[in-house]
Amino acid sequence: MPHTRTQIVPPLNGTLLIFGGVYSNLQALKRLKEIADEHQIHRTNIICTGDVVGYCAEPDESIRFVKAWGIHCIAGNVEIQLREGEVDCGCNFEEGSRCAGFSLQWYPYAYSQMSGEALEWMQALPHHIRFEYGDKQCLVVHGSYFEVAEFIFGSTPWEHKQRNFDAAKVDVILAGHSGLPFHHIQDGKMWLNAGVIGMPANDGTRRVWYMLMNEGDSQQSLQFEHKAFEYNHTLAFQKMQEAQLPCEYANTLLSGLWDNCEILPPFETQQQGIHIAFDQRLSP
Repeated sequence: MPHTRTQIVPPLNGTLLIFGGVYSNLQALKRLKEIADEHQIHRTNIICTGDVVGYCAEPDESIRFVKAWGIHCIAGNVEIQLREGEVDCGCNFEEGSRCAGFSLQWYPYAYSQMSGEALEWMQALPHHIRFEYGDKQCLVVHGSYFEVAEFIFGSTPWEHKQRNFDAAKVDVILAGHSGLPFHHIQDGKMWLNAGVIGMPANDGTRRVWYMLMNEGDSQQSLQFEHKAFEYNHTLAFQKMQEAQLPCEYANTLLSGLWDNCEILPPFETQQQGIHIAFDQRLSP
């Protein structure tokens, strides 16, 4: 595994809010902060799993908003590529794929918008965050423990996820990158993905996703909820149009459907357009 930097956070307690994949969608980000304020969740209990920058129209503004908010945040592959001056987003899309073609439009735009202040902030971002919550050892990653841009989904075999737990020596992994909310619990371990707020989850709705976590009672040491919200997607769409960003991604904000399923395994591909619903107050 390449060299990574892990930030150790003192033990957390109370309600946690976890999200990722802002994707330069400032309108969704502002709405999420309103939700956090409504729940009276302090910034020290808010965690971003990376990719503040992405497909939408306000990358520098989104970075400055997260920085001013003062929450915990790790570097996604986009932040790593930008701060290192790389020429692409680092998702390792297949050459000639639609995703690779779109990245040739949105990534140079994002790079051109970066201020020195934003790049300096990204330089300080850790790759992982480790903390204790209740009686659980928790780790925040972007893709996986081993690779920042690895796509891990709900259908990814547990044996593959287990290797991450074994190497990291933790009970809970909070991950991002895949764009879809899910949880996978087995053998006392929990892989939790809050989903993303910058793009819909390919289920035919405009909703975007985050997660709340709470310390459980005497019988359950941790509970979590997948939560969705709507925001001013029309304004986000208009700003993407004005910036001449890929119309296919802009249209996703309106349709709730991804342009393609190139990165998805068969099971997740089959779920396209199916309304996502979770049982709430889930416990291991």
